[in-house]
Amino acid sequence: MRFAGRVAFITGASRGVGRCLALALAREGADIVVAAKTTEANPRLPGTIHTVAAEVEALGRRALPVRLDVRDEQAVSAAVAAALATFGHVDFLVNNAGALFWQTVEETPMSRFDRVMGVNVRGAFACTREVLPAMLARDYGHILMMSPPVDPGAAAGKVAYAVSKFGMTMIAHGLAGELAGRNVACNALWPATLIESYATINFALGDRSAWRRPEIVADAAIAVFSREPRSFSGHALIDEDLLRAEGVTDFAKYRCDPAHEPPRVGFDFRFRAG
Repeated sequence: MRFAGRVAFITGASRGVGRCLALALAREGADIVVAAKTTEANPRLPGTIHTVAAEVEALGRRALPVRLDVRDEQAVSAAVAAALATFGHVDFLVNNAGALFWQTVEETPMSRFDRVMGVNVRGAFACTREVLPAMLARDYGHILMMSPPVDPGAAAGKVAYAVSKFGMTMIAHGLAGELAGRNVACNALWPATLIESYATINFALGDRSAWRRPEIVADAAIAVFSREPRSFSGHALIDEDLLRAEGVTDFAKYRCDPAHEPPRVGFDFRFRAG
């Protein structure tokens, strides 16, 4: 129970990596703000803010389900206000909500560009900006962007998405510099392999032999949050590399297919064409 008394605000928490993070942090003692758009069950996309909140509560922790579209700054402000009114503070913010669109510039309509920018980089900026004053007032906080190290060479074929995701990482680097010396950290985290989720399933990104379970991302996030914020900020991290540095040697437990070790792909989704 490393995080007893802590509160985590997780966007995109109704399924996939967000849900896995919520449950992993709850098992470590944290109370959870389950923030996402989904309030009604959908057979194609199972999971809602209410089902995840119930799972958190079944683990003995408190949960606050909040319907949130991160593109709506007023909704972001209201969600953070509700979290502070309910729990009194927010210790961890995970900017996990994401919009996917992987096409060339020529094949990207402006409506799609606006969507990935609005959900990914603008949404992360809005949530971060709203939570930050309360963290600074308590002199404690971790902000985590679910975004990759900046790699311009990996942008081809998905420029709009790359701009939005690399922008999230730039927020992490820039905010870490702005907060140097303060006890509030901002980092970015990205998986080394494809992760089993409704995104990889619905976009047909490989198969189970190419995926790891989302628990590896949750374990890496816990490793980040276990550190004193002022001692660890401004990093763009890869889950496997971080866990190896923490002494983890068994990565077979994260395989979706026990017989196959997934290849590292990072941000280079050209793997799907192979």
